[in-house]
Amino acid sequence: MAKEKKLVEAITAMEDDFAQWYTDVVKKAELADYSSVRGCMILRPNGYAIWENIQKVLDAKFKETGVENVAMPMFIPESLLKKEEDHVEGFAPEVAWVTHGGDKELQERLCVRPTSETLFCDFYSRIIQSHRDLPKLYNQWVSVVRWEKTTRPFLRTSEFFWQEGHTAHATAEEAEARTVQMLNMYADFCEQYLAIPVVKGQKTEKEKFAGAHSTYTIEALMHDGKALQSGTSHNFGDGFAKAFDIQYTDKDNKLQYVHQTSWGMSTRIIGAIIMVHGDDSGLVLPPKIAPIQTMIVPIMQKKVGVLEKAEEIRSKLAGSYKVKVDDSDKSPGWKFSEQEVRGIPTRIEIGPKDIEKNQAVIVRRDTREKIIVSLDEIETKLGEVLEQMQSDMFERAKKHLEEHTVEARTWDEFKEHIEKQDGFVKAMWCGETECEEAIKEETTATTRCMPFEQEHLSDVCVHCGKPAKKLVYFGKAY
Repeated sequence: MAKEKKLVEAITAMEDDFAQWYTDVVKKAELADYSSVRGCMILRPNGYAIWENIQKVLDAKFKETGVENVAMPMFIPESLLKKEEDHVEGFAPEVAWVTHGGDKELQERLCVRPTSETLFCDFYSRIIQSHRDLPKLYNQWVSVVRWEKTTRPFLRTSEFFWQEGHTAHATAEEAEARTVQMLNMYADFCEQYLAIPVVKGQKTEKEKFAGAHSTYTIEALMHDGKALQSGTSHNFGDGFAKAFDIQYTDKDNKLQYVHQTSWGMSTRIIGAIIMVHGDDSGLVLPPKIAPIQTMIVPIMQKKVGVLEKAEEIRSKLAGSYKVKVDDSDKSPGWKFSEQEVRGIPTRIEIGPKDIEKNQAVIVRRDTREKIIVSLDEIETKLGEVLEQMQSDMFERAKKHLEEHTVEARTWDEFKEHIEKQDGFVKAMWCGETECEEAIKEETTATTRCMPFEQEHLSDVCVHCGKPAKKLVYFGKAY
């Protein structure tokens, strides 16, 4: 697409300052705003509506696999949090504590949940006795608190919304199958609904979730070449079960420890939508997740019959699409810009001349292509446009991912690619944490994942020269 004139001057060009562009889009699209609490954001209706759509789709998918929703307390006693040493050590720097109830000091500090493993484990230890009680497939939609040093709306905030699934199984095989199943569900959701291609793989020992046996991740690539961890699924093995004494009697009447999983996706995925698809005019929403799929803009709306025709079209489309009429007294140009900033996938322009010709104009947000359609066919044609737009957005993002994923066989090649901050760098690694830490210290690049689809680029580690064990995706990340 030829470079279009920037319509929204209040938004910084992403090539000039990507971080400022991101902040401008969040604010101008009215997705979120800063609150009076440091590091906490206010989710505005436009932003929360996207999260509601994400919830709706994922919740239905979870339930198709037998998952049930529950709600755990917000507070965790300190003694409970300390039961699993690796877990508490991993979260200790980010924990917010409640020390007083009213004007009285509490006998035991309460942690404001940074995550809910300990609560679920304590609960499971009381309700699981027999193999007949398994599996337990629970999920909750809540907010959590992690006292971050530096924050940015959606990407890293002291409080954020997410879902966290927690399951308990009789065998290690069942737990592993559930862990992979949920990761694949996240990957499919990102690609099919958010039009975001992802790389699936396993986190290294250093980068895995505190207390987990293994962590699997989906990694997405943003427009500026940085990675974003977009969803994770953890296999806890029986480590938490032993710490919390979660046992059951098997079919032979012998005591066994359960095997657990945990998996989550948060509001940071909205940050991914912004940074993968947005442009210098604002947000660009994939049609499948957009709260409004088309905005009808009446032209010369004070003319007799124009608003009535716009409402007639809205009524006709409302059964199949999420559609609104902008009948405010703003100028059409202002309405167009507003629709573009908010990322509404399409708009339908209808004026007196269009009515005479029994037609309307559908305009795509991503390409600004104008398509003249007969009012008799508008329902079908709009569906075709939205479907094509969804597909095109994914293909563009996929092309960007492919063009910004490079191979490095030598340390010089690796450093050169990382310095450009131009995407993922695939390289061989020895598997040693000390080497991984050295790579991060020298380049600020981190291991994003060891992809499930392994390739053999070299016999030796790109950094230390020792025998290579794994192909790894490296990159700078949010």
